[in-house]
Amino acid sequence: MELQDIQYRLREVIKESGISQKDIAKAIDVSPQTVSKYMKENIFPALDTLSKLCRFLNVSADYILGVESEFGCREM
Repeated sequence: MELQDIQYRLREVIKESGISQKDIAKAIDVSPQTVSKYMKENIFPALDTLSKLCRFLNVSADYILGVESEFGCREM
């Protein structure tokens, strides 16, 4: 899995959540502009921020990182 694939998955999860970037930012202690950068630019959150984001959006970090498919199966 390439970094671009990981960023794509992260963007898709944020979009599909239906939660505003402002609310996401507040929940994970970053600025709304930072969440916007995750969505539009080649920016990836620090690991501690990724952890907060995954917990807030109720998504597995393994899915974001490509370790598991959306069905929870390991990808090889």
